[in-house]
Amino acid sequence: MSDNPNHFQLFNLTVTFDIDSLTLAQHYRELQRMIHPDNYINAGSGERLLALQKTAQINDAYHTLKDPIQRGRYLLNLQGYSPSTEFHKDPVFLMEQIELREELMQIQQLTALNEFLTRLEQRMRQLIQQLSHQLAAQQFPTADITLQQLQFFKRLQEEALTLEETLT
Repeated sequence: MSDNPNHFQLFNLTVTFDIDSLTLAQHYRELQRMIHPDNYINAGSGERLLALQKTAQINDAYHTLKDPIQRGRYLLNLQGYSPSTEFHKDPVFLMEQIELREELMQIQQLTALNEFLTRLEQRMRQLIQQLSHQLAAQQFPTADITLQQLQFFKRLQEEALTLEETLT
């Protein structure tokens, strides 16, 4: 392991959006077992500090690669593309956002909410697949827009799950 590997190198993975989550989790557990600060309890303070830093790096890398949105952004950054800080204003997507938010606000039954969540999950899967193709084809500006859309659906899903708590 080099001194400052990227997240993919850290877990011995190919630099690609499509990663095997089971392999990622397995490599994560192996690294945690090797570098865990408890293994350095009798070591000098410098070694203990290094173990803590490596553990933090491993945790950060794992959480970044585990989440499709963070992984997509990380890949854009690795390619030298800076994701936009301004939201892409596609009028069709803006209308879809408004309609979905209105629909969520009107939901009062758990069955309707479950149907809504199922549709959101399907849309998110479509966007993740689309993002995978865009990143593989190095269509970085388009991938950036897809990441923004995916982020919207993730937030909407979180809001729907919060509503679910009040309906149960």
